[in-house]
Amino acid sequence: MQDLIRQLLVELGEDPAREGLLRTPLRVDKALKFLTSGYHANIDDVLNNALFTVDYSEMVIVKDIDFYSLCEHHLLPFFGKCHVAYIPQQYVIGLSKIPRIVDVFARRLQVQERMTNQIAETIRQKIDPLGVAVVCEGTHLCMSMRGVEKQNSCAVTSAMLGSFRENARTRMEFLELIRGRAGGQLMPNPAGLACVAD
Repeated sequence: MQDLIRQLLVELGEDPAREGLLRTPLRVDKALKFLTSGYHANIDDVLNNALFTVDYSEMVIVKDIDFYSLCEHHLLPFFGKCHVAYIPQQYVIGLSKIPRIVDVFARRLQVQERMTNQIAETIRQKIDPLGVAVVCEGTHLCMSMRGVEKQNSCAVTSAMLGSFRENARTRMEFLELIRGRAGGQLMPNPAGLACVAD
């Protein structure tokens, strides 16, 4: 990879032998491997058997989970907050495991819509809850640094499974609970479609 990065620097019109760039190929190599480490993560290893049988059937929410990812179209960062909720049927997940699941899918070349769905589907598969809801709010540098150059746009995506999709009251309770942090930006989105809020 370092040879490819040196060649990229040449194609950009730079001199990879100058002092400031001598170690850049090594640094970029390490950074890209870290930022795409989700490809090599195993969800079962991440969960590490932290599934517990609990007599609890109310909503569990972990909100304001920071995520950082790379847009697969331009290899530019997008980042923001992820909010995850589920209603247990038999098992609960150790709370620290939910941000780790987010990281597994964020640390890949991604689109926000797919990442949102992958987080929700993984929780559904692993603990079979009554419902799962995931909302991600992301700032995309491919929109703010280039292209339309809209620095204040926020992409909001949602995935609603089970009772969150079927029951409007449950869905609205979740959205209201996370809206307190989001400053009213989040839009009720029962179909799980992407929307953009300025």
